[in-house]
Amino acid sequence: MNSFNPLLIGTEDANNFVAGRRLVGDGMAMDVRRPSDGNVYAALDSAGAGQVDAAVENAFSAFKTSGWAGTDPRARMKVMRRWADLIEADAARLAPLEAVGSTRTIGEILAWDLSYTAECLRFFAEFADKMGGEVVATTPDKLGMTITEPYGVVAAVAPWNLPLVMAAWKIAPAIAAGNSVVLKPSELTPFSIVRVAELAIEAGLPAGVFNVVQGDGLSVGDPLCRHPRVSKVSFTGSTATGIAIMRACAETGPKPVTLELGGKSPQIVFADSKDLGQAAATVARAITLNSGQVCVAGSRLLVQDKVAEEVVGRIVAAFEAHRMGTTWDDATTMGPIISEKQLGQIDGTVSRALAAGGEAVTGGRRALAPQQGSYYLPTLLTGLAQDSEAVQGEIFGPVLTVQTFADEEEAYALANDSAYGLAAGVHTGNLDRALRATRALEAGTVWVNRYGRSNDFMLPTGGFKQSGIGKDLGREAYAANLKSKAALIQL
Repeated sequence: MNSFNPLLIGTEDANNFVAGRRLVGDGMAMDVRRPSDGNVYAALDSAGAGQVDAAVENAFSAFKTSGWAGTDPRARMKVMRRWADLIEADAARLAPLEAVGSTRTIGEILAWDLSYTAECLRFFAEFADKMGGEVVATTPDKLGMTITEPYGVVAAVAPWNLPLVMAAWKIAPAIAAGNSVVLKPSELTPFSIVRVAELAIEAGLPAGVFNVVQGDGLSVGDPLCRHPRVSKVSFTGSTATGIAIMRACAETGPKPVTLELGGKSPQIVFADSKDLGQAAATVARAITLNSGQVCVAGSRLLVQDKVAEEVVGRIVAAFEAHRMGTTWDDATTMGPIISEKQLGQIDGTVSRALAAGGEAVTGGRRALAPQQGSYYLPTLLTGLAQDSEAVQGEIFGPVLTVQTFADEEEAYALANDSAYGLAAGVHTGNLDRALRATRALEAGTVWVNRYGRSNDFMLPTGGFKQSGIGKDLGREAYAANLKSKAALIQL
């Protein structure tokens, strides 16, 4: 059994973490609610302006004096490997911390999130002694080199949808490259990352190399990104917030940014798919995973007209088989929406789609009364125009729009008619078509006959158009946390 008592998780877990120790914030007090039942279960004292400044200054001091950036790269690797081992060993404490205030079920966290977080640290740790500068070709009387160096202090702003996993994407490559990090988690999910920071100290990471400041974007996130000691910013979240962060970095730097932003990702099902049942199951999971609260959620189904009825019928059956419930219930297959505010935005978009002539084949409303938690039924919408809000805008909930197409040309035109370009899925039994699709689709990731990330950390993730700049994961993410200089020596 994976169940736990949510009443045991409370305010004492919602600290900041600066200079190697927990620190109570002296900024704005905020209520933290459990989305599973709507109850306030903790008070978050966010970092005040002085504490944000102190966290960055401490990180800068650690970068300059701790020796982390200049230590033997393999020694850095060993510390990060110990850190990963401690995360896995602390599952009994970390999993409830992660689950209680988030939308991730305890079963999902134990089965995937914690091991993925630990493996992300191990993966980037291995880059520490394997990527660096190089000797470049020049004439025999000169020696030309490129030399890589860490930036210094990297600010990371992580989202609420997969709190530990998304934080690991930010901190692992930055710290492996020798930087110090100041992380702001979402104020909706403030708990688990502080425990991870404690484990970093236990593993041997010098105090100050990894710091956590709590609070909202306006009072903590913005001053963090604007701090003059911050040399690089990494963010995952909405496109609107990403634009604001990019503006802040331009005004106070300029400083480089990595932005993984919104998505409206298509899933294309061709009639020649070898297993329409499997394709439909994949499509359904891609929009109900984490209740659709995933940046790469496959929220647009484009299905070839001759198999549309069969595929839609199978997806409806998969939607209606879900058991919605609390994140601490072992029987839950689909958890809550993060907040009443987010649920209201989802429901508002669906209501406007229905008023405009769309049809909810299934779902289309909240699942339970507000006092029972924030749950929304998996919803399948048909009959919408290509330019409708529900087809074009990111809903960030379990809402799938359906459109049909006749041939490849129409499928790619519909798929690419979007301001976003984060991910796309293709289901086909034709290898030539699969290869054509990967080139034709305007997306940073294209999955064929599957949908969703694997544990192949070498594959970078990041989007085109309004879906962002730069990459998380892969060697690209590690390289993005290093600056390079050229050296030319006359012999």
